Order: sequence, then C-alpha cells, then structure tokens
Amino acid sequence: MKLLEYEAKEILKDAGVPVPKGILIRAGDDAGAGAAQIGELVVVKAQIDVGGRGKAGGILMADSATVQEVADRLLGSRIKDVPVHAVLVEERISIEHEYYLSISIDRSSGSPLILFTSSGGVEIEEVARTNPDAIRRAVIHPLLTDVPGYTIRYLLDGAPRELGPVINKLYHVFRSRDALLAEINPLVTTPSGVYAADGKIIIDDNALARQGISENRDLTDRERKAEEFGFSFVELDGSIGVIGNGAGLTMATVDLITVLGGKPANFLDVGGGADRVRVAHAVQLLGSMPGVSVIIVNLLGGITRCDEVAAGIIDAGVSQQVIVRLAGTNEEQGREMLNKHGYRMLDTMEEAVSAAVEVA
Repeated sequence: MKLLEYEAKEILKDAGVPVPKGILIRAGDDAGAGAAQIGELVVVKAQIDVGGRGKAGGILMADSATVQEVADRLLGSRIKDVPVHAVLVEERISIEHEYYLSISIDRSSGSPLILFTSSGGVEIEEVARTNPDAIRRAVIHPLLTDVPGYTIRYLLDGAPRELGPVINKLYHVFRSRDALLAEINPLVTTPSGVYAADGKIIIDDNALARQGISENRDLTDRERKAEEFGFSFVELDGSIGVIGNGAGLTMATVDLITVLGGKPANFLDVGGGADRVRVAHAVQLLGSMPGVSVIIVNLLGGITRCDEVAAGIIDAGVSQQVIVRLAGTNEEQGREMLNKHGYRMLDTMEEAVSAAVEVA
C-alpha cells in the first residue's frame, strides 16, 4: 500500500527527518487559519495516490490571502479520476539543491538497496536513462541495523555531510515499517537546513495489520475493478500497459521496460490459472487507461493455458496494439489463434518488451 504524502511525512518526522511545516486541510476546515501557523507563502498539495500529481494540477502555489480559495478549488475535485478529500498546506521553502534518496528491495539479492543522486526533483527513471553514472547504489546486508559510515560516504560522493543522518533515518523507517519502498524526492538543502520536500512510502500489503494501517483508500474506478477481479494492480505514469502472471514475472517486465527506455503505465498480475474472462477483463482495464498506447501481455502457461489467454486477448478487442509473449501449456494453439486475428506474438520477453518500447 502506498501511503499518502502527509502520512509518509508524519512517519519521516517521527523518525527525525526534517519536513516542512504543514497542516492537513479537509472540506470545511479554515485553510487561512491553518496557513497562518505556517507562513505567508505556502504550497497546497492534493493528497491523492496518483503519479504525475503536479502536472495534473494537484500542486498549487498560494499565499495567506488566496490559500482558502486554492484549497477549496482542489477539495472535491477529481485528479486523474481520483477524488480529492484532503490537501496538505505547507510552507514554501527556499531550495538550494535537490537530491534523490530511496531504499527498496534489490531483486537479485533480496537485500535493501539504497539509491542516491545529486539529480533530485525528477523521476529516477529519467536520471537512469540520461545520466546513469550520477546514481550511487549500495546493497545493505539485511541483518545490519544501521547503514555503515563508509557506505554513507560512498553514497554522498561529495554531497553535503548533513545529508548523511537522513540516509540512516530513512533506513530505519524502511526496516521498521515493513516498507517495499521508502523514498525522499526531493531531499533538499536550504539556508535553514535539510528537508524532505516530498516523501513516498509503500508498505508491504502483508504487513498492514502489524503496522495498524487500514486498507481503506480512495480508489480509482480502475483500481476498484482490479480489486473486484482479484488482480494485483498498481497504476504508474507511463504509456506501456503491462499484464503478467506472477509478481516476479510482472515486475521483471516492468523493470525491463524501464531499462530499455520505456515508461510502464502499470503493474497488473492476473494470477495463476487465469481464464479467458479474467484475461479479457485485464486487457480491457488497461485499454481504458488514458495515455496507454500499447499493451504487453507476458504470461507463462503452467496452470494457465495459452489458448485461454489468447481467447481473452481477442475477446477484449481494445484499440491499442497488444504485443504478446506466451510460453507453456497449449502455446501453439494460442499462437495460431493470435496470428489468425493479426496480433503480434514474439518468442522472448526481451523481444516483446523491445517491440512495446518501440511502439510507445
């Protein structure tokens, strides 16, 4: 589960990471009075779980005279089909430099992976594509309770030393909160110190009960449908729709799209034994996503039958090009069905992903 920004910042603040002064405003609250506790110049941020919030008009500047009007404009609106029930009103800070810091799971070793770069404030995928040498990476042994000092020095690579304690504090958050991702982007330096200007924390769904977190969230229509069908589904901010079976295969597909310079629009795991109806629903779900220009279906047939998958793709009848990689049970029957209806089927995941990136 991805926490909202204000929730992530509360956790970061409790861990000792400095965050800008802010107050959560809901419908009926006095935003002006709240802003008076913060400062003359503020930022009003819609608290929603979507990517590209700023570009979609979900982050607006205001001052003490206009903050109520700006907050009212966002509250009750919908951004990328998600209703805005709360906004975070924060002080505007004077930024000297922006950095990126995240901790996730390294998929090859299963250990925590720390990424740090001085090119903050932009998507890490963009930095990885345009300037990969700017990203410092460090895998931490999972039994370590702190990040070693020599690792922190390596990660900073000349960046201000005051950023070092933040690395350790974020690592403690990652471990104690059962996180799959703990990210600060941007982590900024200002004349008054270091701040987490934005934060993202994704909690392992299997640990929600232990963390005391409710699963109730404002869901998009697509997320509701995915929940109804029993799909594991996460919306991202790209143009390549992704369908796989099994979390590992689906995530590998998402990762390879990024490596080859594409931008995945989602993560959708249809699960094992998916029949034609489930596959059709999955393809139609991605076909309904604005901005999706191509869909890649990457499934391995064990319990799942490739001819059933092919039938579901054909039944879906979406307008986007669908590129397919199937292997396993009834593979040849599935290939014949797809070829007959003009679908593009490739033999390997690399070929299929490359083709999807090229189309997108």
